[in-house]
Amino acid sequence: MIHFGHANIIKHCSRPWASVEDMDQGLIDNWNSVVPEDGIVIHGRDFAFKDPMNYLPHLNGKIILVKGNHDSDRNDKHFWRVCDLLDLKANKQKIIVQHYCMRVWDKSHFNSWHFFGHSHGRLEPKGKSWDIGVDTNHYKPVSLANMSIIMSNRPDNENVIKGR
Repeated sequence: MIHFGHANIIKHCSRPWASVEDMDQGLIDNWNSVVPEDGIVIHGRDFAFKDPMNYLPHLNGKIILVKGNHDSDRNDKHFWRVCDLLDLKANKQKIIVQHYCMRVWDKSHFNSWHFFGHSHGRLEPKGKSWDIGVDTNHYKPVSLANMSIIMSNRPDNENVIKGR
């Protein structure tokens, strides 16, 4: 998703930075331009290729980390909360966050939302799902208000129960 400290991600995802140092600073600046100091960020894992403490002191907000495939469990203690799958309600909207994209998820038949990462924009979201990685979101976190706008323009989930 954000991949701090990962030089090869610049090439793999055609990121607009010449070096990992430039990328890291650009991502920190982008993050802090969106996240208030007291904000909460849900991060779909793949946070840092190196020690997350190289980056966490420079970032606004508290981070809920949803486990994926790159980060080490030994670094979990540095985050506000860590989980395998995040199931939450925000403004009465059910949201499921998981590192990997799912075809169906809890309450998807009622148009619940699903946020995922891992694919770096290479996997088209279906229905009320969205890739929350930086590669598909102008290299910065997306606010809940902006996600609400995005989701209002997305089609229904394929398995939605009509007429309810």
